[in-house]
Amino acid sequence: MRIFVGIILMIFLFGVMPLSGVTQERPPIVQRLIKWDNHREQLSIEYLQQRHGIIATAATIIPKIVVVHWTAVMSVEKTIDVFNFVELPARPHLKKASSLNVSSQFVVGRDGTIFQLLPETTFARHTIGLNYCAIGIENIGSARYPLTEAQLEANTALIKYLMAEYPIEFVIGHHEYQTFRGTNWWKETDPNYLTSKIDPGEAFMSQLRLKLGMQGDLTQRLNK
Repeated sequence: MRIFVGIILMIFLFGVMPLSGVTQERPPIVQRLIKWDNHREQLSIEYLQQRHGIIATAATIIPKIVVVHWTAVMSVEKTIDVFNFVELPARPHLKKASSLNVSSQFVVGRDGTIFQLLPETTFARHTIGLNYCAIGIENIGSARYPLTEAQLEANTALIKYLMAEYPIEFVIGHHEYQTFRGTNWWKETDPNYLTSKIDPGEAFMSQLRLKLGMQGDLTQRLNK
């Protein structure tokens, strides 16, 4: 009887039944945090304002989208070395928009090992128009070296955990990011600032979304 009364009270207070069985075990994650100093924090805050039109006092996000990438760099160590620079060392088209270096919260090795480079709610520059609300997962691979079954399983486990922790509404491939243009999700002050992406490809994302139990294509879900 007391349990029943407690449930009714929770419904009255919160408007929903308490969720049970939705906790998701955090998969094994190796911590390899990249450099985060005052300069990177300031560049990130400036990026939020200049590119996304968001005034912020801290470089943090509320994750609502997960974007899956491949690196085109064929080792975890080299990827971390590249991301560890606070400012972009090259890529003039991106540097014109901001000197802040690209990065992501996670990178997944060919063997499925998950590495965390930034805290999950720390801002990272990885997807035009969506960085302000997106967690990035980089995967070691390329068009020549497609992502592995171990990476598929690791991405599935990681994203299931993230979906249990945060209000994630979309899981997309980097190649799909422009689908959000013209929606309320898209926040980019320059309509001409775009890059063409093919990673990680429709085949991988179809398998991933199937494992995550996500039905329908991205366009259908955006238009719901």
